[in-house]
Amino acid sequence: MSNHHSQGFSRRAFLGGTGAAAAATAVTNKVAAQQVSTPVVDGPTSIDLNVNGKVMSAKVEPRTTLLDVLRNQLDLTAAKPVSADGSSGASTVLIDGKPAMASTTLALAAVGKQITTCESLLDDDVPKAFVQHDAQQCGFCTPGFVVAVRAFLNKNPNATEEEIRAGLNGNICRCGTYANVIQAVISLVKGN
Repeated sequence: MSNHHSQGFSRRAFLGGTGAAAAATAVTNKVAAQQVSTPVVDGPTSIDLNVNGKVMSAKVEPRTTLLDVLRNQLDLTAAKPVSADGSSGASTVLIDGKPAMASTTLALAAVGKQITTCESLLDDDVPKAFVQHDAQQCGFCTPGFVVAVRAFLNKNPNATEEEIRAGLNGNICRCGTYANVIQAVISLVKGN
């Protein structure tokens, strides 16, 4: 019987090894949890968000998304709840200048950051180009596209058509106005 145990793994050695691995994982997770900048809260809490240059207050649960706060508490309805996983791009906002999906961002994670919604881009060249090039049909995806285009052009002001297509591939238009959206962005790059 002792020869059998010496030729392979014993159950005791296996369990000891997995126990050590579990302990190491727990320590790693505890360290990672301490590095998270999102505050840990239990139940409803009041927060202040900087949205479009204004400090706005909201009451949130830990699971409340930024999209829920924007639409239901702050009456900023441009970002749309098309997909819970953010795959449509309809809930695109800028957080500290970078595009993010409000539908997948917790409101608590946006505290202390600059949030820009489509509502603040009314006088921007992007919505004007969308109108000029008829780059919207039903208009449901348009605010997400407008914000995504603004973020893209901020980073790539001289983009080629190929770069524009690749840069906007995270936004979906169910009406299929992609050709007009691309033309609107090309006109902005060319300064028309």
